[in-house]
Amino acid sequence: MKYFKTLFLTTLCILSFTTLIAQETTEEDKLSLNEGSIDNQFEFVIQRSNNYQEYKVVKKNWLYTLKAHTLDSLKAIHKDLADTQAIVDTQALEITELKSNLTNTKDTLDKTNLEKDSMALFGMQMSKGGYNVLMWSIIGGLFALLLLFIYKFKNSNAITKQAKKSLAETEEEFEEHRRTALEREQKVRRQLQDEINKQKGI
Repeated sequence: MKYFKTLFLTTLCILSFTTLIAQETTEEDKLSLNEGSIDNQFEFVIQRSNNYQEYKVVKKNWLYTLKAHTLDSLKAIHKDLADTQAIVDTQALEITELKSNLTNTKDTLDKTNLEKDSMALFGMQMSKGGYNVLMWSIIGGLFALLLLFIYKFKNSNAITKQAKKSLAETEEEFEEHRRTALEREQKVRRQLQDEINKQKGI
């Protein structure tokens, strides 16, 4: 009877262990060093690395691949940031030009108000009222364009800030992972050297 009970318990343990290994393998298969986000690639390296006491032993080629992917991501973010900055600079220049045009138009309107009721515009005589309507229409159109470009400028500025924030977070994350990996590698090397020294002492 004890034999069957022991056999049953042993079989149950083996099945549970096999199921657990299958689940872990399935989860690890979803991770990849060459696909997915940087976070998933770091998770791949962490999960697939060998354990040594409380440390992780990471393959050098994995670290180099991870570094290359991280640098590629940073380059893409830098490029997006540069493109956004170029758009912001262009729109800022357009806004400055519009403000200058608006100021010139207002100056022209002020001078015109000091002149006679009848004035020539493009070789045609117009009443002061008609002239004012025309000028204010131009000013209104320019002001509407100014508001449009200010909106675009603010929108681009928000995108730039978000891109800078994302870049800073990515750089900080990369630096932290790089520092941690370096510390782990140095600790493993020290322990290896200690073991070598002990073997030589024998």
